[in-house]
Parts: sequence; C-alpha cells; structure tokens
Amino acid sequence: MYEWDFSILFGYRWLFLQGLGITIAFTAAIVVGGIAIGLLAAICLLSRFAVLRAVSLGFIEVFRCTPILVQLIWFYYALPILVGIEMTPVTASLLALSCYGGSFYAEIIRGGIVSIDPGQQEAGAALGMTPALVMRRIILPQALRRMGPALMNQSILQFKNTSLVSVLAVPDLVYQGQMVAHDSFRPLETYTAIAVAYFVILFPLTVFVRRRERKLRVSA
Repeated sequence: MYEWDFSILFGYRWLFLQGLGITIAFTAAIVVGGIAIGLLAAICLLSRFAVLRAVSLGFIEVFRCTPILVQLIWFYYALPILVGIEMTPVTASLLALSCYGGSFYAEIIRGGIVSIDPGQQEAGAALGMTPALVMRRIILPQALRRMGPALMNQSILQFKNTSLVSVLAVPDLVYQGQMVAHDSFRPLETYTAIAVAYFVILFPLTVFVRRRERKLRVSA
C-alpha cells in the first residue's frame, strides 16, 4: 500500500512559489492581451467592411477550432521559420495563449455589444457623436456590465491553460512540479499539491462569478 508523505514537498516550497508566481503573471499578461485582441476582433466583426469581417472571422475560427497545445508548439517551432525571427518559449507562449483567448473573448464582446438596444447608437448619432465615441461612451460601458461574468469565466479558463506552457519548458507551476516530482520521486504528492493550489485560487473566483451572474439576472 502506498504511503503518502507530503512533508518532503516542504523542501521544494520556493520552487512551487516561483512557479506559482510565473503562472499568475502569465495569466495576467494573456488575459490583458487576449481581451485587447478580442476587442479588436469583435469590432472588426461588426464592421461594415466585408474584408475586416472576413479576416476577423477567419482568425476567430482558426484559433477556436484548433487545440491550444498544437498552437503553442506551432508558435514556437513553425512561426520563427515563417517570419525569420527567433522565438523564445515565453514569447511563443504569450502570443499563442493571447490569440487563443482573444478568439473566445471576441465572441463574448461581440455578443455583449449586439445585446445593447440599437436605438442608443442612433440616439448618440443624433446628438452629433461619432460612431467611435458612441461605442466608447455609451455601448461598451453597458455591454461590459453584461459580459463581465462571461469574461471572467474565460479568464479562469486562461489561468488553467497556462499549465500547458510547461511543454515549452516555461518554468510555471506545472513545470516546477515536474522537476520536483523527478527529484523527489513523489509524483502523487507533487501533482496533488499542484491541483490543490489551482483549486484554492480558482474556486473563490468561480463563486464570485456565480454571484455576479445571479445579480445580473435579478437586475435584468
């Protein structure tokens, strides 16, 4: 019978903390980058120019319909050959995860924008506001409130997606856990501790999102 011993992991606590810090920093970067990309893609989707709509739709479908693990490997190994620029594991991971998240953020943002009554845009235009000003001051603030829970849910998924960057040897929490498991010969304890760390961080966030969703339903 296997004897569990988590005490041995205490000696590797700084590796775990370093990996957790990198995971959190990565998440913040890809969430910001993904939302920026998603906002641009969503606006292009709603553009009156067919070319912009086609390019944006193609981008969204390519990243939504291919596995993120394949994208990570492609960005690291194939993209540098195509563009002639050397790609570090961190850069490739940031680009791949930001674009992947952006494809999902784009649909969330687009849905939030189209949910706003078109009459408000017409009212803004009647007041002499430009379409960009109407979008920034009237449409987006209201849409953001409605799509907030969906954006947060996608951001939670982004946090979990960072675990895949370990395949490119980015020293995140999972990668550091792999090193600890190999060094300590305690993979069960190591990966259990990693799972607990993810749960402790993400469970409160999911509870917060559920409460926000309930408040939106009540106020709707």
